[in-house]
Amino acid sequence: MTDRNPDDTNYPPFETEDLRSNLTAFLATPFDDPVQGRARTVGSFTWGVYAFFDYDGEPIYVGQTKEKISTRIRRHLTNQRTDAVAMSVLDPFEVYEVEVWPLPQFEKTPKKDVAAIAHLNALEHFVYEQAVAGSTFKAILNEKNPPAPTVAVTAPPSLRFRLVSDEVHKIRSHPDFRTARRSLIISRLAQVISERKVQGGLRRVLLTQAKRLQWLAERRYVALGGDASVEAEDGDDE
Repeated sequence: MTDRNPDDTNYPPFETEDLRSNLTAFLATPFDDPVQGRARTVGSFTWGVYAFFDYDGEPIYVGQTKEKISTRIRRHLTNQRTDAVAMSVLDPFEVYEVEVWPLPQFEKTPKKDVAAIAHLNALEHFVYEQAVAGSTFKAILNEKNPPAPTVAVTAPPSLRFRLVSDEVHKIRSHPDFRTARRSLIISRLAQVISERKVQGGLRRVLLTQAKRLQWLAERRYVALGGDASVEAEDGDDE
């Protein structure tokens, strides 16, 4: 990366530019398309399922798309035009890796095709259940449960990619930074809940985030000595 004047407003903030650059690289990554018999950029596939992971490798969100993988993931991570981001369910700062499962067999299928939608829903449910099972908290940050599957599917080939450079990782992976950021997101989410009539799913997200915050804070506390690090009063305080 070239050196730039931090006061130069012609460029976006460093971390924003870093994410956009890595996201562009990910979406341009070749991925085999057995239907067309050639590799295509992974972002060009229309139908598919995706999952986001945090700095501990924890799955945090699963979704599906039939508009285009590149469009959907960019909405989540760059311009805040999804409900999950707007409602403080998904924090783009938490996303360290992304994994996608394209469905090339439906590339030319109409978006309202019943069989294709059933397959997409079933794959999302499969990935969601795998994510929950693999989570430390046995929960992820989806506000809604995926549709119940009506067909049986097996997971197709996927691509997992790191979206954060080493430089940004040094900044965002520090547990104190993550604790502060997660606390901020919880505060925003709690405010949304207090100001609107919401469904139980949003309250479930709040509970899951609170558990994630407690786990992070406790791990940091123990790593720094736990109870042994707490000073005793000297007895002179009034």
